[in-house]
Amino acid sequence: MSELGIVVTDIARADGATVDALAAHGVATVHEAMGRRGLAGPSIRPVQQGARVAGTAVTVLSWPGDNLMIHAAIEQCEAGDILVVATTSPSTDGAFGDLFATALKARGVRGLVTATGVRDTQDLREMGFPVWSNGVHAQGTVKATAGSVNVPVIIDGMLVHPGDVVIADDDGVVCVPRLEAEGALAAADARVAKEDADRAAYGSGVELSLDRKGLRALLSDLGVRYVRQDEHDR
Repeated sequence: MSELGIVVTDIARADGATVDALAAHGVATVHEAMGRRGLAGPSIRPVQQGARVAGTAVTVLSWPGDNLMIHAAIEQCEAGDILVVATTSPSTDGAFGDLFATALKARGVRGLVTATGVRDTQDLREMGFPVWSNGVHAQGTVKATAGSVNVPVIIDGMLVHPGDVVIADDDGVVCVPRLEAEGALAAADARVAKEDADRAAYGSGVELSLDRKGLRALLSDLGVRYVRQDEHDR
């Protein structure tokens, strides 16, 4: 477990231009380009639809039912960040709402990814502050126990270090380690170029994915046979 009772300041962050370029590719493309690593599990879902953001992670490790360290984390946030909140044990209490979002939006924070619940969801949507959470729950929290800010955290299987790139959209959330961001972008660029070529081929109606991807040989190797219906029904 990460150290408790500490706020780490002046963290190193991924390059902003690289972050923005990764955002344009989205979660699924970046996840595939990185070799299917870094994806949060399906419990982390968007509160809204149609939002796609990426930012550098400011992380929070809180006790369940306690949002004290979110208050402490706001001071460490800068423009272009995404706040990432984990708890020491599972909690779906509504640890985040519109007041936190107002403060974060004023600092240029691009969104929230949290293993907790959230509330004030209509307000969050109306103010355009995107959130990915473990649920929606009006249950409030206390401010009583020391946690930490800017330490490594895990959100439904996704490991996040402070300063990493976090990308979130309708498909979920993925984390790109800070030192791998440029390589991930190059791999994502290459994947998009390949998919664009595939899309054009399929859109022409001439070429099938079975042929373009060389899958007919694989079907044959697996023993798949093609049989006419009249022969099959005999």
